[in-house]
Amino acid sequence: MRAFLLLGVLLLAPLFLGGCTLRPLYAGGGGGQVAQSLRSVSIGPIGGRAGWLVRTALEDRLGNGDADPLYRLEVELDDQITGFGIRRDDAVTRERRTLRARYRLVDASAGTVLLDATAGSDAGIDVVSSEYATVAAEQTALERLSKELADQIVARIALYASRTGTGR
Repeated sequence: MRAFLLLGVLLLAPLFLGGCTLRPLYAGGGGGQVAQSLRSVSIGPIGGRAGWLVRTALEDRLGNGDADPLYRLEVELDDQITGFGIRRDDAVTRERRTLRARYRLVDASAGTVLLDATAGSDAGIDVVSSEYATVAAEQTALERLSKELADQIVARIALYASRTGTGR
């Protein structure tokens, strides 16, 4: 009985999925439309240590850009550490590091904003008796959050490129 049910599902699936318009985001690999669009993005300067980490992570994912880029990516960051989990002696036992980005994809030739969006992530940090260990945990969290933000930004730009059909 199960074999007939499975056979029926396999035979009828193409009928129900015929109208499906799903297609791979990175179709065509490195020569595809989305990959070409991503390579044609130049990244503007981003201030501070968090900015350097986010910019480096973006360059790792987008490449260093073409000599004549089609787009410019402008990023503004908000990096905050908030203490919570307070003991009776008012000592903080837990922190949350939050990294938020507002980013704009700008047409390099016309100067028009094509995409204006935000990305963000946060990480919990245990505050321990060693100040060095706490600072190291805060820095590690910032490094991880920078990579997560870069992933979010690149994914959104790739989605934009696939929907608009832009690229070289």
